[in-house]
Amino acid sequence: MISSTQFPRGAGITVFLVDDHELLRRGLRDVLGDATGVRVVGEHARAQGAAARILAVRPDVALLDVRLPDGSGVQVCREVRASDPSIRVLMLTTFDDEHAEVAASMAGASGFLLKQIASRELIAALRAVVAGRPVPHAGRAGPSASPMAARLLSLTAQEQRVLALVADGLTNRQIGEQIGLRESTVKNYVTTIMGKLGFERRTQAAVFAAGLRDS
Repeated sequence: MISSTQFPRGAGITVFLVDDHELLRRGLRDVLGDATGVRVVGEHARAQGAAARILAVRPDVALLDVRLPDGSGVQVCREVRASDPSIRVLMLTTFDDEHAEVAASMAGASGFLLKQIASRELIAALRAVVAGRPVPHAGRAGPSASPMAARLLSLTAQEQRVLALVADGLTNRQIGEQIGLRESTVKNYVTTIMGKLGFERRTQAAVFAAGLRDS
């Protein structure tokens, strides 16, 4: 069993690791252990049970592999953020996958980093996310987020909420009743969302958001 230890928040940056490769986890522990004020408080190798372990120790940041043998790190991110939004999530992946990046952003991840990232860039990303600053897209082939991920990040929290309900197939009236907005206001939100994401039809936005949710 991979153990986790409770550390109080505020005592530096606490990090939880989720990756099925033992050597990678060991390397991350070594890198983070050498960084001043950073401490690994637990680790796990599978999607199943990961969210529960993370929530049990409440780290400042969870580092999640996007693809796990028994599931998706994006789903783990979604579960963690839904239960405790104060826990930040950084996704790690071997491939520069735009769809995974957009899905992770929609799930509440603060950053999407390639596993080829340099040690100093990983530490900088951790410190940035804890400080509430934008996380640099370090380790990527290019310096910035993919176009669709950048568009998604431009949505406000309320717009993301409306988009999720559009993906559920709700009408503007039903969405308004659920979140306490006028139907006309919801219509304006949907129009703005489609404009930001570059869609011409509501069905495109619905299919897009449903695909992210199911990732």
